Amino acid sequence: MSLLPDDATFAEFKKQCLSTDNWANKYDKNGVKVWVESPPADKGNHVAKVHKIKCSMTIDDVSAASMYDVVHDGVYRKEWDPAMMESYDVARLSANADVGYYSWRCIKPIKNRDVVTLRSWQVKGDEYFVINFSVKHPKHPPCNGFVRAISILTGYFIKATGPNSCTFIYLSQADPKGSLPKWVVNQASQVFAPRVMKCIHKAGQNYPQWKRQNSPGQKPWLHPEQSTLAPMDPGELSIQRADSLENMDESHKVALPDGEDSS
Repeated sequence: MSLLPDDATFAEFKKQCLSTDNWANKYDKNGVKVWVESPPADKGNHVAKVHKIKCSMTIDDVSAASMYDVVHDGVYRKEWDPAMMESYDVARLSANADVGYYSWRCIKPIKNRDVVTLRSWQVKGDEYFVINFSVKHPKHPPCNGFVRAISILTGYFIKATGPNSCTFIYLSQADPKGSLPKWVVNQASQVFAPRVMKCIHKAGQNYPQWKRQNSPGQKPWLHPEQSTLAPMDPGELSIQRADSLENMDESHKVALPDGEDSS
C-alpha cells in the first residue's frame, strides 16, 4: 500500500478545513480566526495528547497562487517564519511529493520540537492544497535536544476568491509527544497562531518582489522537472507511530519571562 496521498486524502483534508463541528473559536479579529477542537472533557492542568488547531484568514490583496508559492518556497520561509529553527528537503518521492525535516522553537520553557514529514501537494482549479504527515526515515532518527513530534495530518487549503484575493486555511492535527500545560495551548491559539498568520500574509504581500530577485523561474512545486532532490522510493518510508517515540511530561511547567533559560 502506497504512503502517497490520493484524491480521497485531499478531499478529506478539505472537509476538515471547512467543517464547523466540534470546533471552539478562540480568536476572531481583523479577518483572522482560530479554532481548537473541543476537548471531550476537562482532565486537569494538561490537555489531550493530540492537538487540533485551525486558522482561517481572509486575504484581499494577494492571489491564491502567490500564497501557494509562499508555503512551498523553502528558501523564502527563512524570511517570514518566526518559529523555524531549521528546515530542509530530504528526498523526492514523486512529481508532487517529497520528504523533509523541520524544527521549531516552542514557547519557553517547553522543549523545542522537530518532525520528519511526507509532504504532498495538489492544485484543482481555484483550490490549492499542501498536506503533510509524519514518517520514519532510516537516516533521520530523533535528534538530541529536540522532542520528535508527530504530524497526523497538517497542511494548507487555499481557495481563490478573485484574481488577487483568497481564503487561506491552515489546519494541524498533531501529537507534540507529551502532556502540555493548558497555558501553552491557550497561548498558541490566542497569541502565536494569529501572529504566524499575520506573518504569512505579509510574506505573501512581499513575495513577488522577493522572488523577482531570487531565482524567479525556479518553482519545482509547479515544475517538477526543476527538482534537484535525490529520488527515493516511498516504500523505504513508514508511518511514524506516536507510541514508538518518547513522551515528555511538561504539564507542570510555568511560563518564563522572555530571556530566561528554557532548559
